[in-house]
Amino acid sequence: MIPTVVYAIPAFVLLVVVEALSYRFLPDDDERGYELRDTATSMSMGAGSQVIAVPWKVATIVVYAAAYTLVPWHLSASSGWTWLLLFFGEDLAYYAYHRAHHRVRVLWASHVVHHSSLRYNLSTALRQTWTPMTGLPFWLPLALIGVPPWMILIEQTVSLVYQFFLHTERVDKLWRPVEWFFNTPSHHRVHHGSNNVYLDRNYGGILIIWDRLFGTFEPEGVRPVYGLTKNIDTYNPLRVAFHEYAAAWRDVRAAGRWRDRAGYVFGPPGWSPSTKG
Repeated sequence: MIPTVVYAIPAFVLLVVVEALSYRFLPDDDERGYELRDTATSMSMGAGSQVIAVPWKVATIVVYAAAYTLVPWHLSASSGWTWLLLFFGEDLAYYAYHRAHHRVRVLWASHVVHHSSLRYNLSTALRQTWTPMTGLPFWLPLALIGVPPWMILIEQTVSLVYQFFLHTERVDKLWRPVEWFFNTPSHHRVHHGSNNVYLDRNYGGILIIWDRLFGTFEPEGVRPVYGLTKNIDTYNPLRVAFHEYAAAWRDVRAAGRWRDRAGYVFGPPGWSPSTKG
C-alpha cells in the first residue's frame, strides 16, 4: 500500500523549485531563502521517510482496522457529520501528537528532525522523521469511536498537504479571521522559532483553535530564529535522523539513578536531575 501523500511529492518538489527561483529573482534581505546543502538534506530526509512510510502504513492500517472491528458501532462514510467529526477529531489528535512530541524526550528524538534546519522554506516541510512509529497511538481513538480506517488515513494526508504550505517566509500574515481560526505561515514560523518566547508554541495542524483553547498560542512578533536551541551543525542525514536518540542514550548511560534515567527518557527535552538530588 503506497501512502496517499506520495502522489503529491512531484507537486511538492515543483513548488520547492518555484519558491527557490522566487528568491533568486525577487530576493528579500530579511528572508534566508535556500542553501543547497540544507535543501539536499531536507530532500534526503523526505525521501527516506517515504521509504519507511510504505511498510509502516501497512502496519498502521492493520492496527486501526483491528480496533475498528472491535467496536460495535461504525460511523457511516456517506454521512457529512462523520467527515465533520473526523476533521475536528483528526486535528485534535494531531495537536496532542505534536505537543507530546515536544514535551517527552523519547518522542522529541523522533520529531526533532523536522526542526533541525536553520532555514525555513518549503523544503523544510519535507524534512521528516525516519522513526514515525511513535505516532500510532494518537489517532487510534478515532478508530475506536467507529471511524473507518481509510477515512483516518485520508484526513491525515489532507492535514500533511495543508501543512506543507505553512513552511514559507514568502507569505505574510493573512486576513485576521483566517489567522484566528487556522494555522498559517505566520503561526507556524513561530512554532519553528528557537527564540525563548516561541518555544513549545503553536502545535496546531490545520486549525490554531486548539492552541488558543489550551494556552499554547503565541502570535508572531519578533523575527523567528530557526533551528534548535543547540544546533547540530551537520548535513549528514543519518546524524540528522538519529542524533537525539544517541544523545539520550549517552545521558541514560551516564546517569547514576533509575529515576534520573527515566527523566532523561520521559522528561522534556533539556531535562536534567535537580541539583538538590
